Amino acid sequence: MGQNMSEENSVKSANKHAVSARRDVVTSLIVIFAILMFVGTGGTVITEAIASISGYGGGTDKMLVSAFLLNIALILFGWRRYRDLSAEVVERTAAEERAHSLAATDPLTGFLNRRTLSEKTTKMIATAQRKNKSTAFLMLDLDNFKTVNDVHGHSAGDIVLREVAARISNVIPPNNLLARLGGDEFACAFVFDPDQPELVDRIADDLIDSIAMPIVENGNHLVVTTSIGISRFDFESQGVDVLMKRADIAMYNSKKQGRNRFCWFDVSMEQELQTRNTIESGMRRGIPAGEFVPYYEQQIDLATGKLTGFEMLARWESPTQGLVSPEVFIPIAEETGMIGDLSLSVMRQCFEDAKHWDPSLTVSVNISPVQLLDPWLAQKIVKLLVETGFQSNRLEIEITESSLFENLSLAQSIVGSLKNQGISIALDDFGTGYSSLAHLRALPFDRIKIDRSFVTSILENPESAAIVKAITSLGESLGMPITAEGIEDKAIEDELRNIGCSKGQGWHYGRPLSTLQTRKVLAERNLLPEQPEEAVEEIVEQKPEEHRKAG
Repeated sequence: MGQNMSEENSVKSANKHAVSARRDVVTSLIVIFAILMFVGTGGTVITEAIASISGYGGGTDKMLVSAFLLNIALILFGWRRYRDLSAEVVERTAAEERAHSLAATDPLTGFLNRRTLSEKTTKMIATAQRKNKSTAFLMLDLDNFKTVNDVHGHSAGDIVLREVAARISNVIPPNNLLARLGGDEFACAFVFDPDQPELVDRIADDLIDSIAMPIVENGNHLVVTTSIGISRFDFESQGVDVLMKRADIAMYNSKKQGRNRFCWFDVSMEQELQTRNTIESGMRRGIPAGEFVPYYEQQIDLATGKLTGFEMLARWESPTQGLVSPEVFIPIAEETGMIGDLSLSVMRQCFEDAKHWDPSLTVSVNISPVQLLDPWLAQKIVKLLVETGFQSNRLEIEITESSLFENLSLAQSIVGSLKNQGISIALDDFGTGYSSLAHLRALPFDRIKIDRSFVTSILENPESAAIVKAITSLGESLGMPITAEGIEDKAIEDELRNIGCSKGQGWHYGRPLSTLQTRKVLAERNLLPEQPEEAVEEIVEQKPEEHRKAG
């Protein structure tokens, strides 16, 4: 549609120019004819007028005088038309130059835009190849730019973009290509000696240092950094599109490594991206198809050895990749925004499973930091409880310390709503955050979970043992029972029992279990009160392959 409109406008413009040209030709012919008539009549009229004034003539011919005056008027008309046409040509040329500039450059920074950059980079590559040189392409993306826009407004964001453009211009050698690709993305390209890639490194370092300097505006220090991806065009490369794509891949790798740095493109990055895209596509199909299912890790009362409940863990039973660990798909789910749907889907299945277990058994569910930014999270969880019929007092929501830094007030609101429904709240991975005691005061936690990094090394590392003892004493003084994660053998279990931890979980009690495996364990312990006898027998007789799927 856009192409049709462009073609239609071009046709209209061409027709307009054609009509104007025809009008100018007619005007020119009239003026030429008027000049010829002026020459022909002017001599006669002027001679007769002089003779009449001197008294020797009988007066001028009125018809000739009229023709003479008409010729003068036509000549004046032609001259005025010529002047107007000259001014129109000047204005049209200026307008075309402005239109070309707008089509080729970014109006905010004056840099090239994406389309023009691609064209000029192609020419630069051709020139570099003739001189046996390489072309470096740098893709820059600003870190923290969204925060500047949100906190200080878009006018401040525009100031930052213009200043960043100026700093890039100062760092990149002259007569090279600079572009703003849109938003907070910039790019530049330049030729370098293939035997001296360190020159590109120095330029990238200078860009990082220059852009990171604060921008002072109305007393505010606006700070952004940049992540840079670098690709190079040598003789074996496949064109400018590939060059730009590889720089973009390297730039995202810089962000993944911590931002405010640069990375050269490596083939492994592209392979990793393809793998990631495959996983993401599979997840988008798999979530609504029910491929993501709950697995259950046993939680044991350390004093009695009794099974008290399970922590729910998500697993992906992919039809093409088999059983996929959460370490693979959870980061992608959080980055793409799928984590909410994924978590709620698995929680629904968990609640359907657990409502048939013995009422004494609890379920712990870990909430992603991304989910804790959803103001409707509490309502969504309560809705699941109502729809599945699972009792709220058997549910424990685990929140990691790191998730509280983004928006503590929103977390307090969500936790308050959950507590009002009788749901317990546990602080997970305690000791790995930055202000644990402040969080214990800010939120009404019911339990503290000690991170597995301290538990697994408790026998070998005196510092880990001291931390576990300190956390346990803190929990006792605050009336918060302690759960220890990562119990791998009986020696660790005994030590934790002596310290005073109330509950524990880990591979010492078995790998995470599927739904069928969990029902088998519960059936063996007579913890399936609502299960018909024939169903229990069927569970107990499950094929051995089902047991090997866990872990």
